[in-house]
Amino acid sequence: MTLAAPAAQAARGLPSLPSFALPPELEASVPPEARGITRDAVRMLVARRHDRSLVHTTFSELPRFLDDGDLVVVNTSGTLAAEISGVDGAGHSLEVHLSTQLPAGLWTVELRRAGAPYLDAPAGAAVALDGGGTVTLLAPYAPHPLGVRLWVATVETPAPLLTYLAVHGRPIRYGYVHGSWPLSAYQNVYATEPGSAEMPSAGRPFTPEVLTRLVARGVAVAPVVLHTGVASLEASEPPYPEYYRVPASTAHRVNHTRREGGRVLAVGTTVVRCLETVVDLRGTVHAGHGWTETVVTPDHPVTSADGLLTGWHEPEASHLAMLEAIAGRPLLEESYAAALAGGYLWHEFGDVHLVLP
Repeated sequence: MTLAAPAAQAARGLPSLPSFALPPELEASVPPEARGITRDAVRMLVARRHDRSLVHTTFSELPRFLDDGDLVVVNTSGTLAAEISGVDGAGHSLEVHLSTQLPAGLWTVELRRAGAPYLDAPAGAAVALDGGGTVTLLAPYAPHPLGVRLWVATVETPAPLLTYLAVHGRPIRYGYVHGSWPLSAYQNVYATEPGSAEMPSAGRPFTPEVLTRLVARGVAVAPVVLHTGVASLEASEPPYPEYYRVPASTAHRVNHTRREGGRVLAVGTTVVRCLETVVDLRGTVHAGHGWTETVVTPDHPVTSADGLLTGWHEPEASHLAMLEAIAGRPLLEESYAAALAGGYLWHEFGDVHLVLP
């Protein structure tokens, strides 16, 4: 695999990101359970920075790669059934994706038609949702060269939103997923509060058994919250602001772990974004909450975490800039080349990548 700096990235002033061809057969189209294996049996490629070694294993072996005194930080945001069918004023069917809840009860929403973003809706348009709800578009949330991808909108439902979504919503899914799967298939076992448009999927392979074995090995687990928005961004488009919360107890555990010589493993790019939002110039993590616009790139060294567990990201995805910041370009190149050659599976139902010091 070669890494390139596509013209679109240079035009946006973004760092060069990996560019490679992802064969369709490497897109995980169904959950692991539908492929006859457990959540924790997905494959895991372990990449170590200190010697650039690669180990092929399964996620169930995660405790073997961590030590007494290490800390695993997880994102406990739960996945919403954030896709709802609707009809616009002209009678055309479309899908509404709830992305991020804003202050004052507003939302950012994405409209999609025939599996693609619908960019031509006008401000003030209303979408009648299944079950009697209504979404009204107020103003563009973010610019897009061909129209408006995300809108600031009001969302009115005849019942409390979570109740309404439980009946009329479904998990957001994209064209590579075959069939419809229940919300439980998109939920991490440690999720505690709903709020993410899409699953923070790096944590999907965790099972109660793996968590128990980590604790028995002396590895601590600490939570943060970052509610993810929709992931259907343009190639190289940086992530939008997202709500986060780092409890004081988690900040204390991160700082204590690193003082005592342990390693902090972030489960997912959302955790890295969260921790990097509240770390100071001395490398000390603080409690905090609010909206993060932090974007981690090779020009933004990661000082809050030592390792990362993540999925395999699409060509030119902005998350790959964060991986380069953590793993370094040579190890990132070698990892992705090995994953492609070894038939690892991509996306939320796919395999995982563990980067360690």
